[in-house]
Amino acid sequence: MKFRPLGDRLVVRRDAPEDVTPGGLIMPTNEEKQTGVVLSVGRGTVLEDGAIRPLDVSVGDRVLFSKYGGTDIKIDGDGVIIFREADLLGVFEESSDVGE
Repeated sequence: MKFRPLGDRLVVRRDAPEDVTPGGLIMPTNEEKQTGVVLSVGRGTVLEDGAIRPLDVSVGDRVLFSKYGGTDIKIDGDGVIIFREADLLGVFEESSDVGE
């Protein structure tokens, strides 16, 4: 099923928890990650004059969100979270320069 969020909302798939540390230790965890990938975005925020401001995030962006933010739902059996753009804390950007 296709799902398109309305307005300034977006759908995020939470990153899976990591069970193994970089050193190879297996860590039991019930902590959910506060990062994920944007799967779908709405058309944007409707301004007072009726114009629509597109969202700053795009499908495929990796984002950081608060631990208790968003609304958890299931779409075709997959757990996802719906957020308003303002509820996101930031977008991860890849740096091409080592000195940045």
